[in-house]
Amino acid sequence: MKKVFVAMMATGLMAGCSAMPEKTAAVEQVVVEKVAMATPVEAVSLNNDDMFVVYHDGCMNVFYDAKLYKEFLQVGETAYRKTFIGAGPKGETIMYGLTKDDKKKLVGIPSIEMMEGRLDGASEFYGEIRDEGRINVFSDWALFKAYMTNGEVPYRLTDIGAGPKGETVVYALTKDTKKTRPEALIAQFKSFNAS
Repeated sequence: MKKVFVAMMATGLMAGCSAMPEKTAAVEQVVVEKVAMATPVEAVSLNNDDMFVVYHDGCMNVFYDAKLYKEFLQVGETAYRKTFIGAGPKGETIMYGLTKDDKKKLVGIPSIEMMEGRLDGASEFYGEIRDEGRINVFSDWALFKAYMTNGEVPYRLTDIGAGPKGETVVYALTKDTKKTRPEALIAQFKSFNAS
């Protein structure tokens, strides 16, 4: 089973973001689901306090490790990744950036567990989604998931040109926080992107 999975992952990595016949993508997804059921999420200690997504070259690049995310922003690649063709919310290819320690794991990778709904974000959550020249910033896992599904959130504060390279920054707000400027989230974003 492990050899079949590794062979399928290698095929996905070589294919990159190119289209793949639906039949093969379905087989890959079934294998991943069977492997994921082998170890309960509760048995694994996971980092679920942040999540980062970068839409790049038609793919969703997903990271739970801030250092790896920042390296990707500079280089546009990661040394290790798992690729799932057509697994995104809108049928996109998802490429999960992996740390060196993650590269041999079949289960228990925080970003995969969170994106596939087996693990919720922590109560003290921070997330960024970079898409079409905008940086969407979140302090709430539910809002992050809503954006992943809908491509927007109902309440937000837009700060044009406030990103590190002049990008528009959009802070996701809730119905309760929509009338208050999110100073803590703005400070967190600035601090995170200062280095």
